[in-house]
Formats: sequence, C-alpha cells, structure tokens
Amino acid sequence: MREYLPVIRRSILFRGIEEEEILAMLKCLQVHVRSFEKRDFLHRNGESLSEMGLVLCGSVHLIKEDYWGKRTILERIPQGQIFGEVFACVGQQPLNISIVAVEPVKVLYLNIQRVTNSCTSACDFHVRLIRNLMQALAGHALFLNQKMEYISQRTTREKLMTYLSDQALRAGNSRFQIPFNRQELADYLGIERSAMSKELSKMRQDGLIDFQKNNFWLRQ
Repeated sequence: MREYLPVIRRSILFRGIEEEEILAMLKCLQVHVRSFEKRDFLHRNGESLSEMGLVLCGSVHLIKEDYWGKRTILERIPQGQIFGEVFACVGQQPLNISIVAVEPVKVLYLNIQRVTNSCTSACDFHVRLIRNLMQALAGHALFLNQKMEYISQRTTREKLMTYLSDQALRAGNSRFQIPFNRQELADYLGIERSAMSKELSKMRQDGLIDFQKNNFWLRQ
C-alpha cells in the first residue's frame, strides 16, 4: 500500500494525516484495491453501495442514463479524489447513477461504517478522518450547486460561457485545459454535440474564445 501513499495523502479524506498514521488507519479500515479496464462499469444504476472509492490512478465518470440510453456526465473523478461517499452514507438506498472507468483505473475501497465509527483502538487521527469526510460531503453539495448553474442557463452559449468562465477562474489564467473531450463536454452540459460544436465555432468567430482540442483561451 506504500506505493499509493503519495496519492492517498493528496485526497481530502486523509488531509492532515501523516504517512505512518495513514498506514495504520488503512489496516484498521480493512481497505482493498480493485482494478478496472477502460469503459468498465465499476457500479451500475440500481446497485447498493456500502463502500466509498478513492481513485488511485486513472479517472472515472459518474453518469446518468435514461431509459433510451441517453447519457449525461454528472462528474469526472480524477486520481486522488473520492466517489460514492453520499450513497454509502445513506445505506441501502440504491444508486441512481452509474460509475464508469474513463481509462484503466485502480480504486481503493473503504467500508463507510468503519470510516464513520471510531475504531476499538481509539485512533486520535480517526477524528480527523471523519471531519475530512464531512468536508468532502459539503464539497460535493457545492459541486452540485455549481453544476446546476451550468445546466440552468437558457442557451447553449450561456452554458458554455458559464462553464468556461469557471474553468478560467479555477486555473487563474485565461488559458486553461478542460478535463473533457467534445462528446464528454456535451454530455456534461446536457446539450447536443453538433449544436455545441456549432456554437463554439460562432463564439470563436465573435472573438470570445479560441481553442485547440481541450485547450481553451478566453479573450477579453
């Protein structure tokens, strides 16, 4: 497990916890690692989830599919971030989303009951783990509010500009890279790819943006 410590330490879940404490905690939590190939379903809509996952390498998408197979990307979870914490905390509530590997991925799974309940050895750092989990849950709620801001915009241009503006602010630079290809960006914003591509071209012609693949530049 030591080989994954640099990634684990970067996770919000283990923030402020030293390496040796993390190693002791991982034994206490009885974690396990699973590997998945690109496009594998880690979990499907309707399943119950008692564990939360921490992405050790690769990335996954949280997706929503309707009856006819139309897919919407809710969130991309890259290396070092966690997923499934909300559903695992709820308990037997079945998933209303699916989780898919974007690329080959390794995931560290933690049983939510062992995370939220203090261990018999009364680890001092377990309190920090629980506090970090609460911060992660709060961060997830903030993310959903942000996502709602994107998709609630009335036009394709407004959706794109709101999203790209946030990405530029997050990067602290007018030049930045987004984590999606064109189809994934369309799925994330809930718009048709052809309409989105056409609008991006118009925005470039209007001098609002420039782009090369997933690299963007917002013009003043």
